[in-house]
Amino acid sequence: MSNDCYDALIDVVERRRSVRKFEPGKAVSRETLLKIANAGRWAPSGANVQPWDFLVIDDPDMRDRVIEVFLRQAERLKEFAKGFPAVYKRYLNNTVAIVIVLGDRRWAMSFPHGTTPESEAEYAANNDNIFYSSLGAAMQNIQLAVTACGLTSAWLSGGGENTTNRELSEVLGYPPSLTAFGTVPIGYPVKKVERRFRRPLEQVVHFNSYQADQFRPDELVKFHHEHIRPFTMYRTQENVAEWDDAEEKFGDWLAAYTGRITNPGGELP
Repeated sequence: MSNDCYDALIDVVERRRSVRKFEPGKAVSRETLLKIANAGRWAPSGANVQPWDFLVIDDPDMRDRVIEVFLRQAERLKEFAKGFPAVYKRYLNNTVAIVIVLGDRRWAMSFPHGTTPESEAEYAANNDNIFYSSLGAAMQNIQLAVTACGLTSAWLSGGGENTTNRELSEVLGYPPSLTAFGTVPIGYPVKKVERRFRRPLEQVVHFNSYQADQFRPDELVKFHHEHIRPFTMYRTQENVAEWDDAEEKFGDWLAAYTGRITNPGGELP
């Protein structure tokens, strides 16, 4: 790949964001929506079975019926999802289209299967990984294509919940063998989309063998969950060292968010 191709790719990758404020009164063409869906079509999948369908909603009346399903889902999230920031979904009213990625588990029969009870259990578990990874690749392709077409989107996983999926299937008419594993609302951003927190590249990458001093220990995971998660989800600076209150927020863990080493003792569980 030439540098020009990489630069174009990484520009789209870095500009992709989950955005929840769309401009009202906008529209998008079917031609653009087909371009977005085509990018999803070219995602890799296990055994190339392509275990997905893309349900694109651009009719305003049908969009409103789908939105009502997600508004009910948001209320359940607020009431029953312990410790998760409530995500209100009224912003969906300004979407120009919604893409629902339907996954079809029947195609997992084409993935590797074991020849003994023991090996079958192992391969069956791994086949779940193959299935979900395939759908995730399609979702990512769709989101990147949305960005490349000058729009923005979010990634809703709530459609995969049994209650929400059942309601969506009743509205949209897809059979019980399919599940709405991902939903992508598409719109035009109200304002310029800013970056979000990313771990340093040198912390994420391990060359040739796993580096024990880059392991994130349980204490760090717990600290992040209890104190930091809302800030890294929504703040608009990639590097936490640039936060005005970084020392206050991260304390003794600041170096674990800004450098390569997260586990100075190098001990692994």
